[in-house]
Parts: sequence; structure tokens; C-alpha cells
Amino acid sequence: MERGDLVVIASLSGPLDVRYVPDLERAVAVLERMGFRVRLAPLLEAGRRHRWSAARPVEIAEELNALLRDPEVRAVIAHDGGATVLGYLDLIDVEAITADPKPILGYSDISLLHLVLYARTGLVGFHADLATPGLGGHWQAAPATRQAELEQLYSTLLSGPEAIGALPASASWECWRAGRTEGRLIGGLINRIVLAQATRYALPLDWFDGAVLFWEEMGGHASHVWSYLQVLRHSGILDRISGMVVGVPREIEGLGGPEAPPTLPEIVLDVLGDRDIPVLGNVEFGHAGPNLPMPVGIRVALDAQQRTLSLLEPAVRAAHGDGRVG
Repeated sequence: MERGDLVVIASLSGPLDVRYVPDLERAVAVLERMGFRVRLAPLLEAGRRHRWSAARPVEIAEELNALLRDPEVRAVIAHDGGATVLGYLDLIDVEAITADPKPILGYSDISLLHLVLYARTGLVGFHADLATPGLGGHWQAAPATRQAELEQLYSTLLSGPEAIGALPASASWECWRAGRTEGRLIGGLINRIVLAQATRYALPLDWFDGAVLFWEEMGGHASHVWSYLQVLRHSGILDRISGMVVGVPREIEGLGGPEAPPTLPEIVLDVLGDRDIPVLGNVEFGHAGPNLPMPVGIRVALDAQQRTLSLLEPAVRAAHGDGRVG
């Protein structure tokens, strides 16, 4: 990608509530400051909805496929998350992605797109901020210096020919188990990782060999997180990864508190058992606020004790695939 290229904001899952139109407008302004042209996809219309979705799954798939086939469109960013992507995973034009790979940005339900399209085409998906609640919401509440840092980071991610290198760490990052490793970054919202692996489009198990698994969770209960991690253990994924990075949890009941329920580190280390891999926790990605970008499929270096996570490849160039998919 280059400055001046077209980025399209699309409803890839949930609808646009009229109350959040100002946030969407602010998101457009952020992308324009980065130097991109911005267009809104037709389904991104305030008040349009089908049940809990922006439209019927087939309509969302048709719009996404049109964007994937359009050579002028160089990136697609999801307006918001939701609960719709499972309804159209089998309708996506994977040949269009193979012919013209382009970044798709978003998190939450969009994790399914990143994981499944990486499995099917080798496309590097960007687990990064959504447009409306992210660029137009959380970013606006951050200090000006943080906003400027994020704009530079995302601009480099999308258009820079070089690897980003070390992501900007903060005091919130925690070493839950010391160690160093390098591997491909794979992950997303943990419940969507589990769902993706339950479909016929699941990542082959050996793709997790040496991988750095990243995940975050929003809502539910601490016992749900424990259960999802147990699914990853039973599936064999935890036996294959070389490291783990955990995002900032949000609105999870049963974590810590006066009656001494488990903390998130305790849950993670309990399920990992004697698997001696580095674990870096409380990293800024996910539902809790502005997201550091986590490109699915690129190589990273993790040093949990030093609290560093470095992107070793330029993400957009890597979006053309890693050679796993022919």
C-alpha cells in the first residue's frame, strides 16, 4: 500500500447504530490523516440491520467479495465486530484473495476472518482496531501523544516496506512466565479461535508448531476462559506453540476479588502446567482499549522477561502469504 490508496470501511459483522455515526466520522478523519482515501461500503448505513447483523450473511459476503475483487481497494477495515462471520465463511471468494491479497483489519468477530483466510489462502489478517469503536472511539480518549504514536504505527503497518520491530511497550505488560522465542503470530479473540478450529476451515495443527499464540477475551466468566484454554490443550495446540501473549481482559466476571477467585495469570499457568514457554500478559490489544496491531501469520520475537514483542516482517508484504498455501 501507498499513501493515497483507497481504504474501505465495511460492515463485516454488526450494524451501525445511529448513536455511533460521529465515531465513524472520526475514524474516517484518522485514516485520512494517515494519508489514505476513505470510502464507506453501502451496507454501512446507520439503522440498517438484520437481527444482530448489518445485513443477511449472504449480503455481507457479496459486499466483501466485491471489495476483494476491486483493484482500487487496497485495504478493508471492519466498522465493528459482532456475531455474523460464521454465517458467510463458506461464501468468501478465496480466489480473489489469492489473485490480489489486501489487508483486512479488525478484531473480535473479525478474528474468524483472519484465521480462516490465513488457513485457506495464507493471507495475513491484521488483528487491529475496528473503525468505529477503535479509531473513532478508544483512540479519541487516549492522550494526544498516544494517538500520534498509534497513527504512526498503523501507517507504517499498512504502507511501510520495513518491519515495525518492537511494539511500544507500557507499564501494564507483565511477565507471567519468563523465556524467549521466535515464531509465527497466530491468534485472536479466544472464543473465536476455538470456533474457527471447529470448522472445516481450521488451521492445520502443524501450523501451530513453534507459533506464538496471542489471545484476548471480552465478557463471560473466568471459567469460560479456563474452558477455552482447555479446548486448546485437548486439541494439541498448547503442546505445539513456543510462546503466548495475552491481551488486556475486559468485563470478565470471576477474575480476582475479595473472595480470592483466580487471577488471569493463575488460570493460564494452571492450564499450561509444566509446558515451559514464555508468557507475556496484559498487552494492549483486544476490547479493552486502543489496539497494538497483531498481524496473523508474520514472524515475531517474544522475550517475556524483558517484556518485548517485535514484529520481524513487514506485514503488508507478508500479506501475500507465507508459502504454505499453493
